[in-house]
Amino acid sequence: MNRKFLLLAFLGLYISFSSYCQIESAPDREEGDGQYGRLILRGVILIDGTGAPPVGPVDIVVEKNRIAQIQVVGYPGMPIDESRRPKAGPEDKVYELEGHYLLPGFIDSHAHIGGRGQGTPAEYVFKLWMAHGITTIRDPSAGNGLDWVLDQKKRSAANEITAPRILAYTSFGQGSKTPITTAEQAKAWVNENAGKGADGIKFFGANPEVMEAAIMENKRIGLRSAMHHQQLDVARWNVLNSARAGLTSMEHWYGLPEALFEDRTIQDFRLDYNYQNEQHRFGEAGKLWKQAAAPGSDHWNKVMNELLELDFTLDPTFNIYEANRDMMRARTAEWHSVYTLPSLWEFYAPSRHSHGSYWFDWTTEEEIQWKENYRLWMAFVNEYKNKGGRVAAGSDSGFIYQLYGFAYIRELELLREAGFHPLEVLRSATLYGAELLGMENEVGTVEVGKLADFIILEENPLQNLKVLYGTGAIRIDENNKPIRVGGVKYTVKDGIVFDAKKLLEDVREIVEKQKTEQGYTITQPGLAW
Repeated sequence: MNRKFLLLAFLGLYISFSSYCQIESAPDREEGDGQYGRLILRGVILIDGTGAPPVGPVDIVVEKNRIAQIQVVGYPGMPIDESRRPKAGPEDKVYELEGHYLLPGFIDSHAHIGGRGQGTPAEYVFKLWMAHGITTIRDPSAGNGLDWVLDQKKRSAANEITAPRILAYTSFGQGSKTPITTAEQAKAWVNENAGKGADGIKFFGANPEVMEAAIMENKRIGLRSAMHHQQLDVARWNVLNSARAGLTSMEHWYGLPEALFEDRTIQDFRLDYNYQNEQHRFGEAGKLWKQAAAPGSDHWNKVMNELLELDFTLDPTFNIYEANRDMMRARTAEWHSVYTLPSLWEFYAPSRHSHGSYWFDWTTEEEIQWKENYRLWMAFVNEYKNKGGRVAAGSDSGFIYQLYGFAYIRELELLREAGFHPLEVLRSATLYGAELLGMENEVGTVEVGKLADFIILEENPLQNLKVLYGTGAIRIDENNKPIRVGGVKYTVKDGIVFDAKKLLEDVREIVEKQKTEQGYTITQPGLAW
């Protein structure tokens, strides 16, 4: 597929890509143990996702795919009280996990399933997510075509493939034969979209009449929505307009600084700006928060308070722009050499026509501007959380040197940098993600009656979020040698126990196969070594 099609998808144009960009579907599932009639996870330290501190040792009983019992069975440093433990029958499956940490499965609120431009088969993407404990994803814009995504969603729900639960949000206007320019057309498309089985809509921008009609109609019929407020329309429709119309969540941060303008109504674009020049697009975006109202000012507080009153959700996707403030860090991340497909590496490379590959002449000056951009952006997001606002965790992986799974853990680290306590970080990744998707009665926390979606690991993620990376964290052993610790040990989805490290090994084999077939070695752009 011509890479320009990916950019068009992001612009929200009314083109159906289902016949162009479908990637290879996931194969039949061969991984995972269970479901079991009764599964007992013994001796874990539980972080339940609600914001509560850890408690343990705890035994958790799962019946098929539902949590049936959570039983505290002792005290740290003391022998477990066997009399308090749920009794295991001869047919029950028992995992002895004393000292392990157990969390709810993660929810990636902004998770594209790749495309032909990236050369990423679904198995590759799904296993990277599952290896990092991601058990539910929202696919914003259904870039592989709605029918394709709904097929993968159905097969995942039936556990026929190794994949997270999937929610399919189509891009507004997807499949329409003509541009949508009136409120009546917008409402008709929204209802047609729901009839096709979509879970919601991702918007990019349109004229205000169309935007208001579409968002309100989508909410009226019970579906949810997300929006990337693209620069082409944000001067006439910013985040406040969307929230007032009933938008569920804003993605990234576009449209929020514009709502915070006091001494202007349009971003101070360079006068030779061209949106199709992506270095212009992202370089100028790095100057935007400095043009907004100052933190703590009356206008800052007014905008924030209105969004809070509207129960609006922020899905910042900090990680996807991190290369803007430190390009070398993102480009040389240690996992690329082993887990990044050659086709994906080529897609990341500087290019004038690949979306998110805008490194024409990226300078120290741009990085400094983006560091200040992050400081102000993070200040708003952290304060929003402190005042009771919902902030979710989304990765937007597959672009700008951000790899599926790994990028999600980086998003958690960046929420921590923004000022979130590690328990607040994990709540954004679990409960708040579930609330955003309207799934809080099924997933998002470890509570009796909910689906058995868990992450199990041997290290304490509150002390170091890096232990959640598939490559783990570095530590020195008793012989003064560096070792790796952590990485998710088991991902449990719907009561089925997956060996997370085996899933990563499968990914490594997929990458090695493509490298061997192409005789490919990953090198840095412009270097032959």
